[in-house]
Amino acid sequence: MKKLIADMHMHTLVSGHAYGTIREMAATAGEKNLKLIGITEHAPGIPGTVDPFYYLNLTVIPRVLSNVQILHGCEINVLNGGKLSLEQKYIDFLDYAIVGIHKECYTDEGKEKNTDNLIACMKNEKVHFVSHPDDDHTPLDYERLVSAAKQYRVALEVNNSSLVKKDRRLNCYENYRKMLKLCEQQQVPIIISSDAHDPSWVGRFDLAVKLLEELQFDESLILTNDIEKLRAFIGV
Repeated sequence: MKKLIADMHMHTLVSGHAYGTIREMAATAGEKNLKLIGITEHAPGIPGTVDPFYYLNLTVIPRVLSNVQILHGCEINVLNGGKLSLEQKYIDFLDYAIVGIHKECYTDEGKEKNTDNLIACMKNEKVHFVSHPDDDHTPLDYERLVSAAKQYRVALEVNNSSLVKKDRRLNCYENYRKMLKLCEQQQVPIIISSDAHDPSWVGRFDLAVKLLEELQFDESLILTNDIEKLRAFIGV
């Protein structure tokens, strides 16, 4: 598989349960020959995460650290009712948003309603990715999800951290196999992310890559192996 050179989903200590700084994450990315990273702190709804005021001052952070390009995102929670957990006035300061369901601030409503809620959040113009759509504790209708991703030009994530903790992410391997097959059929792009919460996890893609290679997945649909393709997809 072509080398992955971007990691679009990671958290620093300001997320409340992560343990590195932006510079430490960038330094590790540089050591692993990544060219671009996205810092995606948790939005309100996750215990201990940063106050949204944080996003108003992102312009003070250099756009290149340790020879790695830096983009600023946020992992925004999907809430019951199809609402985002971060107000638009803060979303406007981001380069991009990644949206996902987290049990800390979401109550399972069944496959169809969960899918409705996620799709509603995908319609926001800053939302370019869906994080870890893989856990049957909050099941999803993958045919509808992939079709919506195509309609709203959103890429779906294969989250390496989910595969590491598959005992906690119910049926995650089976769900990814189903999702990836549909992505190929409908030509929907994906990203492969570490979901790092510590510098030592930045750029860890091993299990995701192994799965994609086993499936002989169409590499042209992977955004994180081509910086220009990725930046064009986000529009930055």
